[in-house]
Amino acid sequence: MTDLESNAAASGSAVQVRVDRALGHLTLDRPRAINALDLGMLRILRRTLEAWAVHPGVDAVLLDGSGDRGFCAGGDVRGLREQVIGGRIGDVASFFREEYAVDALIGSYPKPVVVFADGVTMGGGIGLAGHAAVRIVTERSRLAMPEVRIGFTPDVGGSLLLGRAPGRVGEYLALTGGTMDAADAIYAGFADHLVPADRLGDLREALTSRADPQTPTELALLFDETPEPSRLSLARPWIDDAFAGESVDEIEARLRARPEPEAQRTADDLAALPPTALTVTLAAVRAARQLPDLPAALEREYGLVMWFAQTQPDLAEGIRARLVDKDDAPTWSPASRAELAERLVDEAFSFEPRPPLWDRPDPDPDLGRG
Repeated sequence: MTDLESNAAASGSAVQVRVDRALGHLTLDRPRAINALDLGMLRILRRTLEAWAVHPGVDAVLLDGSGDRGFCAGGDVRGLREQVIGGRIGDVASFFREEYAVDALIGSYPKPVVVFADGVTMGGGIGLAGHAAVRIVTERSRLAMPEVRIGFTPDVGGSLLLGRAPGRVGEYLALTGGTMDAADAIYAGFADHLVPADRLGDLREALTSRADPQTPTELALLFDETPEPSRLSLARPWIDDAFAGESVDEIEARLRARPEPEAQRTADDLAALPPTALTVTLAAVRAARQLPDLPAALEREYGLVMWFAQTQPDLAEGIRARLVDKDDAPTWSPASRAELAERLVDEAFSFEPRPPLWDRPDPDPDLGRG
């Protein structure tokens, strides 16, 4: 254990790695960036989780974030934009391959993984939290897959979570990038338990000491509180009706035909969002319902994200408008859904990324030096 902890520290990665009794504890430690993930952090997470999976001195893992703003705001999309506009597609592939390896590892981990999705948990943060065995949210939690708003598509296994959400909630969340509170996240299948933020320390101590009861799920239930009714559950009548439409155009038309003010606002929102991202994302969420497991979802998402990165100008433009210049005035290409290529979805789904996802990620020559 000492070697693992010292290797993590020597790498300079913003991940705290320690073992307290039999609990392996990983803390994302970039609070000023709401713990946004970079490649070094992902490599530390992967190597540590791989080691702990077979280590007899660790029987459960806790993953959380430092600071009080959030667990993880996602990946470093500003860095992604620089890679895309610089033609550094190999760097783009390296990041996503490493990220998806961590997500898949968490989803199939042989020991319980507990995640505190406190505060902002979006994009790549969903990849870490959404596939864990015990997913904790608090009254401060704000979860979302907002990728479509930057001309992209939900990934990190998000399409699978969205596809499995009740009714047409998955399509709604995917196409709008809408934010979930704790009640919504539990209702939509993105979380398991609501624990007050001021009780997380007590739960952490219980996970460490594990007297009685012993399993992480049983311990979480000691601190669990019943959330208020989910906003999403109450909106199901108009969400299910409108988002059952066969296309984005039909969904928007159905929204405009509804009497609910929120449906009208959602229609206006869709009208301003990138046509390419909306169309591909709708198809991806619906196709995910037929996929057998998380690795299959990640493989399909990897092809889509590399297609966006290599062929679609909307990704760089969306990041520029939303997060770099922050003028919130993106110029989408094409600007209207009427201009989309007829076989757009087929083109996106048939894209063959290089290198493929499940080859071993490139080794990090600096990792472990001390």
